[in-house]
Amino acid sequence: MTHLQAGLSPDTIEKARLELNENPDVLHQDIQQVRDMIITRPDIGFLRTDDAFILRFLRARKFHQADAFRLLAQYFQYRQLNLDMFKNFKADDPGIKRALIDGFPGVLENRDHYGRKILLLFAANWDQSRNSFTDILRAILLSLEVLIEDPELQINGFILIIDWSNFSFKQASKLTPSILKLAIEGLQDSFPARFGGVHFVNQPWYIHALYTLIKPFLKDKTRKRIFLHGNNLNSLHQLIHPEFLPSEFGGTLPPYDMGTWARTLLGPDYSDENDYTHTSYNAMYVKHTCSNLERECSPKPMKRSQSVVEAGTLKHEEKGENENTQPLLALD
Repeated sequence: MTHLQAGLSPDTIEKARLELNENPDVLHQDIQQVRDMIITRPDIGFLRTDDAFILRFLRARKFHQADAFRLLAQYFQYRQLNLDMFKNFKADDPGIKRALIDGFPGVLENRDHYGRKILLLFAANWDQSRNSFTDILRAILLSLEVLIEDPELQINGFILIIDWSNFSFKQASKLTPSILKLAIEGLQDSFPARFGGVHFVNQPWYIHALYTLIKPFLKDKTRKRIFLHGNNLNSLHQLIHPEFLPSEFGGTLPPYDMGTWARTLLGPDYSDENDYTHTSYNAMYVKHTCSNLERECSPKPMKRSQSVVEAGTLKHEEKGENENTQPLLALD
């Protein structure tokens, strides 16, 4: 086993071999072949090219070297083309802090039965007078930068659940094609994460209509990985077991505290009262895994950022009763 696999469980190492074609005997050669391609794109500044960094791109593209390099190039090109988004790209940036405090994104402490990290977005918590969509996207990308430092998550991936309860038509009208395209380019095309599924719950009709706006920007592969559950708990629980979900989604865990992840990034002395701590967090250089931080940051009651969904809002439905559980789109 190479040092690049140090810390991985035996099961994860075997999963990487079977699902991602990861071979420890040629791992360094695979990485070097991707690195050798950098010379073909002199128009892009590759700001980081160490082994561990390139490895996550290989894992995201199942060790297809050309695809991994294409993703690596798109990662840095996206940042070059959107310089303002990545200026002061730290948790203590005022815009990112506000988004984190409002629960964008939520991150569950425990992983699902496949070892995937579960991210939550409660769409109705988007106060458009307080947070721009761009800052919410920046907070999500920063969070992914932190999480992807964990090699287990590079292999096992992520699940995203978006709860659209009480998300108004007025709020939806702010989701313009240009900002949706920006989000899709940042998540689907330019980030080395494996998304096993994106799950919509309690979505209104106008969220369905958004599909027509984003369809031109989606790959065929990605359209298979968003599931529209409506208020049907059965279909959600078939894919994510209730023991891994908070009560808002019919799970057995307590209701999700929106400040959990913000406290993880901002520090244990984080306050919900806009008097933020100023612990700098540079996502491009993370030495410690977030799991250690999560254990250190004990939950505190949040005054502002709570789920807008009461426990039990979703319901169980008989098979066939709800027709909106088919895959729609994904961000992989």
